[in-house]
Amino acid sequence: MTNVKTRFAPSPTGRMHVGNLRTALYAYLIAKHEDGSFMLRIEDTDQERFMEGALEIIYHTLEETGLVHDEGPDKDGGVGPYVQSERNAQGLYLKYAKQLIEQGDAYYCFCDKERLESLRVVVGGKEIHMYDKHCLHLSKEEIQANLEAGKPYVIRINMPTEGTTTFRDEIYGNITVDNAELDDMILIKSDGFPTYNFANVIDDHLMGITHVVRGNEYLSSAPKYNRLYEAFGWEVPTYVHCPLITNEEHQKLSKRCGHSSYEDLIEQGFLTEAIVNFVALLGWSPVDDQEIFSLEELVKAFDYRRMSKSPAVFDMTKLRWMNGEYIKAMDFDAFMERALPYLKNSLPETYDLNKIGAMVKTRIEVFPDIPELVDFFAAVPEYDSAMYTHKKMKTNEETSLAVLKEILPILSSQEDYSNDALFETIGAYVKEKGCKMGYVMWPIRTAVSGKQMTPAGATEIMEIIGKEESIARVKAAIEKLSK
Repeated sequence: MTNVKTRFAPSPTGRMHVGNLRTALYAYLIAKHEDGSFMLRIEDTDQERFMEGALEIIYHTLEETGLVHDEGPDKDGGVGPYVQSERNAQGLYLKYAKQLIEQGDAYYCFCDKERLESLRVVVGGKEIHMYDKHCLHLSKEEIQANLEAGKPYVIRINMPTEGTTTFRDEIYGNITVDNAELDDMILIKSDGFPTYNFANVIDDHLMGITHVVRGNEYLSSAPKYNRLYEAFGWEVPTYVHCPLITNEEHQKLSKRCGHSSYEDLIEQGFLTEAIVNFVALLGWSPVDDQEIFSLEELVKAFDYRRMSKSPAVFDMTKLRWMNGEYIKAMDFDAFMERALPYLKNSLPETYDLNKIGAMVKTRIEVFPDIPELVDFFAAVPEYDSAMYTHKKMKTNEETSLAVLKEILPILSSQEDYSNDALFETIGAYVKEKGCKMGYVMWPIRTAVSGKQMTPAGATEIMEIIGKEESIARVKAAIEKLSK
């Protein structure tokens, strides 16, 4: 059996879209699941869209996510160059295009822009471009004269106009199309560069790619790829087309949504491991209900036959939940490294930031959640007295005021402001009163935090803010409730 070899072939045009990351991940998992190899190739034939710094983004993202390529521009595996512009400079694509011309499977096209514009047709309410094979019928003499005169040209594939073409995709099964619908696509552009469609067929064959993983937007081009494989007498690789990724409104995930790229998500406080885990489940489901996977576990579990045909929804709520699970499982020092800038920006340096970090670690889903969770340590926010009313704790503004007035002198005479000592003191008061703990703790916590949701209980908060601040906040609460 042939060793599985996949490739990730991005264009250096900017940040890495979530869809591209998924393609890279699936290509990596398919190869590694079978102990095969994973290759990186840079497809820069569209020189107009080339963006400075985009190559670095590709390398950096693959390194960060752990998708280590076995060969590529920086790791020669014997089938380089691995950058298409370098391959083009060697005349590689033109050589194969000319072979097709000699076979009658391709031809020179000298039509100008105006003529091409006039060929637009409307099919099913959609305007498409269908070339009419005009230049296919030029004589050898006419072609030679045009070439010698330096007339601009492209090279087109000669597609059959009758019958059908059937191709197989591992996810979508057998797909048959009418040849009449297939345009004579361009192989070599007027700038001498190959088109994406032509270059990747040549490269996939020469580089020994066995499984081609890409988005399902390329499904409609597959018959054209197969026509090229057929013309060269090459074996067609296994196609694995990934389903579309949509936003929650079921529209294609676009750059405008603000979380369409790996870098966007990192900037929003998500962890790399959580992003990789989440992206793996956008269109693939494991045999069981497991949802949290390390990359090593994904390699073992990944069977591409379990990929879905249906569009995958980018569910931000699920990604946030998953990220929260990864944060909970983080080593504390690594967590604090990421959390510290948020804590420092929100709190006075006199507070024990490690202690506050430990409180929030299990309560956040992304790091930018931290400021809103801890801001009350620095100052009590404006809050409504109605917050003292809690049905379950059986408290209201009146009972809370009575509790705070009675507990104030006890807290004022308390010397030890450690969590345990405060809890013991308040516990003794609760026992004496013959009430529930929550009946007393709720008013105190509301007084010292001004919030309904806090990362810690009343006594833990008081330990951090200290005696002086605790007393000041309880006094302010009494004044507020007395009005």
